[in-house]
Amino acid sequence: METNFTPFPVINTARTCLRRFTHADVTAFYQLRSNPVMSKYIARQPYENEEVARKFIHNINGSIDNNEVLYWVLTLQGSNMLIGTLCLWNISTEHHRAEVGYEIHPHYQGQGLIHEALSAVIDYAFKTIGLHSLEAWVHPENTASQKVLMRCNFVREALFKENVFFDGKYVDTAIYSLLAP
Repeated sequence: METNFTPFPVINTARTCLRRFTHADVTAFYQLRSNPVMSKYIARQPYENEEVARKFIHNINGSIDNNEVLYWVLTLQGSNMLIGTLCLWNISTEHHRAEVGYEIHPHYQGQGLIHEALSAVIDYAFKTIGLHSLEAWVHPENTASQKVLMRCNFVREALFKENVFFDGKYVDTAIYSLLAP
């Protein structure tokens, strides 16, 4: 299996568009990542300034150019404003496997937008890239994220006890996976 993300795959669903990061996304991405609600279940401190967001976007675009990761900006159809992100990362060409990740601004949560967009990314991962399996790492208390994964037919395979040390304490991680149909 080989990866080639040129041209970058734009994915459209009924209500969303998944596109590549641009420099115009810095402020909206900073607002997303600086929101403490967004860091509740992720071992990541809220972003302190827009420069951190700018560097992240620069690094991600470099990784896309190197065919190492796919990282999409989530927007609503008809709008170019970033409301979230979805990604395929930790891509193993040897094992035909990748990890999925996603985040959506709290204002847009609970509307089925992540489910819709993630379903399209899963379809792309299996049918276009040729992956055999996907995995997702989730905080065990993040029930909303677990519901999204189960709606997309992911299966909980493991619970790693205290496998991440963050902010002075150990936290657990639930592992979900999905095999290609």
